[in-house]
Amino acid sequence: MSDIISLLPDSVANQIAAGEVVQRPASAVKELLENSIDAGADKIQLIIKDAGKSLIQVIDNGCGMSVTDARLCFERHATSKIKLAEDLFAIRTMGFRGEAMASIAAIAQVELKTRRHEDELGTCIQVEGSKVVNQEPTAAAAGTSIRIKNLFYNIPARRNFLKSNSVELKHIVDEFQRLALANPSIFFSLHHDENELFHLPASGLKQRIIHVFGNSYNQRLVPVEEETSIINLKGFVGKPEFAKKTRGEQYFFVNKRFIKDPYLNHAVMGAYSELLSADSYPLYVLFIDIDPSKIDINVHPTKTEIKYQDDRSIYAIVRSAVKRSLGKYNITPSLDFNQETGFNQMISPKPMNEIVAPSINFNPKFNPFDGGKTKQGTSSSEGKPSFKNPMNNNWETLYEISEKAEVSQLHLHNEENIKNTFSSEKQIFQLHNCLIISQIKSGFIVVEQQSAHERVLYERFIQQLENRKGASQQSLFPQTVTLSTSDFELIQDLLPQIEILGFQVRPFGKTSLIIEGIPADIGPGLSETQVIEKLLETYKNYQAVDRLSKRESLARSLARNAAIKSGTSLSKEAMGDLMDQLFACESPNVSLSGKPIIITFTLKELFEKFGKLN
Repeated sequence: MSDIISLLPDSVANQIAAGEVVQRPASAVKELLENSIDAGADKIQLIIKDAGKSLIQVIDNGCGMSVTDARLCFERHATSKIKLAEDLFAIRTMGFRGEAMASIAAIAQVELKTRRHEDELGTCIQVEGSKVVNQEPTAAAAGTSIRIKNLFYNIPARRNFLKSNSVELKHIVDEFQRLALANPSIFFSLHHDENELFHLPASGLKQRIIHVFGNSYNQRLVPVEEETSIINLKGFVGKPEFAKKTRGEQYFFVNKRFIKDPYLNHAVMGAYSELLSADSYPLYVLFIDIDPSKIDINVHPTKTEIKYQDDRSIYAIVRSAVKRSLGKYNITPSLDFNQETGFNQMISPKPMNEIVAPSINFNPKFNPFDGGKTKQGTSSSEGKPSFKNPMNNNWETLYEISEKAEVSQLHLHNEENIKNTFSSEKQIFQLHNCLIISQIKSGFIVVEQQSAHERVLYERFIQQLENRKGASQQSLFPQTVTLSTSDFELIQDLLPQIEILGFQVRPFGKTSLIIEGIPADIGPGLSETQVIEKLLETYKNYQAVDRLSKRESLARSLARNAAIKSGTSLSKEAMGDLMDQLFACESPNVSLSGKPIIITFTLKELFEKFGKLN
């Protein structure tokens, strides 16, 4: 029997490796940008077309490569970052495996132009599917320019799995922002389809955060800084009042490398434990500087996971440093009464024995309708009130009125069909401003008002999207909202759908929108800018967690934000209308989150509670 084991060709091995290293266009962007940073560049330009599917180009002014290095960089495990196995425990560079360029060249058409600063001519190499099709000297600027065309052109199955341009662009922007935040001293720019999305000059960390996320973040940041023998921690966290419902703006960097660490995230959230609700997520951009020998970054191909020798100490340092910074900048309450000047105004300068309670004089027999005349003496000569005669002889009626009102509110009668009981009086009422109770023939039902309204609005918005017709209410004064670059691109992608729902918006500048109208179903509780911001935030959360379609996510997001909230008082007419609309829905019993909206209690169940079985 002949041998059956053989070595795979390099092209096949590179395609296999590309499945781990290059998962989507954003993966290739990350690898190219990291190579530019490792090359010592202080100016990096990123140019993409069709969300990276047609073109990804990175231009830097780094050290460049010689002819030999330019040819060798496309080979597997060819790297300038490490020489020995021991170097893995002293890594300060972004890349070190030597797999990225070989993997990218195996699944795309790559053109590399590079020149060292001391050379007169550069090198141009063209590679397609791991095969070098052209290599020649060329005139080039100092540094390196890499063009990646038609990613996954020779792997159609992988290309078909790519998402829409808006989704792929969002992943590219995420990778770009991470590297831009980690390296504020480097100039970065991002162009997509001839439009400049980012222009980030070299600056400090706070200025870089503001340039990335917008000028409104200038008032949201609280600095964090802690130096210990284990780690050095610095960065910024957000004030609790600006927390969002999505995790998007949370960044941890270890030795300038972005990581995803639920353990450290839990440490930060622990510092906010008494300031935020469980479904709110604060902004943080934190940098940990640690000895490379005490961590292992060679855990995952994406290099976003790290193992620590002393993770418990790092957890405690991060949590205490964030909590101290929040308290230092008067975000959390201070228990030091000597430093808290706000309590000084509450202390009276007079001794307690000199403080006299104020006295109030009044006439219980005074009648404003008797023309200024009173009956018998209304007060004594000293001006003090007289309590000889009672104020009113029929004061007991006050208690009778209150008892009657309470009985009329809680008394339920009339055994009609459930859908015919909402319009008549004394058959429907509100409990704690969050539950609606109504009598039915077999007992009564309890409806959670917020979930019920969300269901009504959701089905209404779905129908509007299908019929392409929604009502709009014009704004008296158009409002302007400034978004982050990624949110602005997202709203551009959603523009046709939100216009159908009743929004009237138009772009204004690079990342701003003018809001001229909003859907008529949105109540007066939210401003136009808040409606857009909360809509985007909820939409991103639904897309990330539930992975719904664009139409369903948009309808759910708008219904979630437009619905009446628990704690809102409703009139009988409003409750009746809501119940009628709820039972007209296709799925009146189930909320958008899959939980029940209506709970039914029968008379039999109630009598069993009282011990009456018959």
